[in-house]
Parts: sequence; structure tokens; C-alpha cells
Amino acid sequence: MQDSEREALKEKVLVINDLIAYQTGTVASRMLVFKKTGTLTLFSFDEGEGLSEHTAPFDAILQVTEGEADVQIAGAPFTVHAGELIILPANKPHAVFAKKRFKMMLTMIRE
Repeated sequence: MQDSEREALKEKVLVINDLIAYQTGTVASRMLVFKKTGTLTLFSFDEGEGLSEHTAPFDAILQVTEGEADVQIAGAPFTVHAGELIILPANKPHAVFAKKRFKMMLTMIRE
């Protein structure tokens, strides 16, 4: 998304789940905010898709907006449903998997 497209979203009431569509066989993403202090990104996961285990240097808040997600943090399993969130701690390995299609919003807080 270009800066002009992000700017066009400001000062409007937006429906989160309408801002990103599912794409067959993949994970789609759309960054809504990109600042030095953090980012706000929407994701849609098709059934069976996921993000393999990785780490990030900053805390992130994963909020499920539709469906449910399987999340692992340092090997511990969690299931997060629509309307729930989980904080992914900085420098801890985590992964996300879609048993069924789901959408999420990820807020990255940089220090």
C-alpha cells in the first residue's frame, strides 16, 4: 500500500474485515500504519496457511478479527478467537496457523 492510499484511510470509519480479502492458498497482508514508533497491519489467512516460527525485536499485539488462530509462543500453544488478542513478546519465537480461514490485526510497538 502506498503512502497516499494509507492517507486516504484517515478520518473515516472503517470496517476492519472489509479492508482485506482472503486469497486462495496464501496469507495476504495490508499495512495501514507505518511509523518509526510502530506499524498496524491486517492479515488474512486461507485455511491451512500460516507464518512459520520466527522472532521479532519488538512486542506485537495479535488481535483476531474474524475466525480463530492457533498461535505458538516459545512452544506454548494458544487458540485466539475473534474479539480476542494475545501479546507476542519481543525476541520470543512465535508462529501462527490457520486451521480455518481467519483475519487478524497486528500492532507492532517499536522502542
